[in-house]
Amino acid sequence: MNIQENISLKSYNTFGIDVKARFFVEITGLVQLQKVLELKAYPKKIIISGGSNMLLTTDVDALVIHINLKGITLVDQDEDTAEIKVMAGENWHELVMWSLEQGYGGLENLSLIPGNVGTTPIQNIGAYGVELKDVFVSCAAMDIKTGELEGFDKEACKFGYRDSIFKNEAKDKYIITSVNLKLTKKEHALHTGYGSIENELKDKGIVHPTLKDVSDAVIAIRKSKLPDPREIGNSGSFFKNPIISKKTFDKFIRRHPDAPFYEIDENKYKIPAGWLIEQCGFKGKRYGDAGIHQKQALVLVNYGNATGKEILELAKKIQDVVNKTYKIKIEPEVNIIK
Repeated sequence: MNIQENISLKSYNTFGIDVKARFFVEITGLVQLQKVLELKAYPKKIIISGGSNMLLTTDVDALVIHINLKGITLVDQDEDTAEIKVMAGENWHELVMWSLEQGYGGLENLSLIPGNVGTTPIQNIGAYGVELKDVFVSCAAMDIKTGELEGFDKEACKFGYRDSIFKNEAKDKYIITSVNLKLTKKEHALHTGYGSIENELKDKGIVHPTLKDVSDAVIAIRKSKLPDPREIGNSGSFFKNPIISKKTFDKFIRRHPDAPFYEIDENKYKIPAGWLIEQCGFKGKRYGDAGIHQKQALVLVNYGNATGKEILELAKKIQDVVNKTYKIKIEPEVNIIK
């Protein structure tokens, strides 16, 4: 076990925030993880994986545990479906590409989402009409206090919109070590009616799309709208799309009849946070090295040397202006580590 000291976390978070970990260890096995959790010399421990959904605002005076568990295993299959077990340290987009190579359907709409597999249940990641819960079977998670592995099925995870038990009552209590997914082998249910996928396919002259066609369309759309973290530091969508009650929605739409919205049910409506932010004039604005992306107002970016605190201050400014302008609160999607 190699515990290092004063390690920069710049390459371990997609915002590219240059803060230091007082102590740092890389985990490649479950037994190793159990032993690290037992170490009494490091009472404060922080878990990171792909670093794609976090904002570091200060040096981390703790033992940073980097989860780098690898492996994809076929655990069950029949004529129609295949269940796979994926270790937490696998890159999510690489998993999507692997599934397409196998002819497995279900993940194509989730192409090019940054981060690793272990964090996907925490957020219940989603894009273009598909969420992780649609293919999720279960996950294994290690109890941080006891080191014991526990299983969580779909019901136990309490999935919601960008939400799960791991963001609420189980927050900071477990480390997800693997995820089981059930994918289709034939008669794939393609989701092409959400967002710009249909238009992208039409532009390419594709009438009967394959899994790869849908994935390629999603990748093209995401690349046209979202910056590559390897080029500009970012964490994808910084804010969640707010879900409001019918009463609030009725007031909002009377004042802003041209605003886009998605009806969830007769009592809940989702308003695109990017639209709210753009209408408030933030899109493309830059404050030092912290800014809002030119093509997507949902994405906060680090143009080089922004600190986590500067990104957080900008986020709070956006929240305040949106709330004052529209009486709607928008909440961060990223995990803010203070």
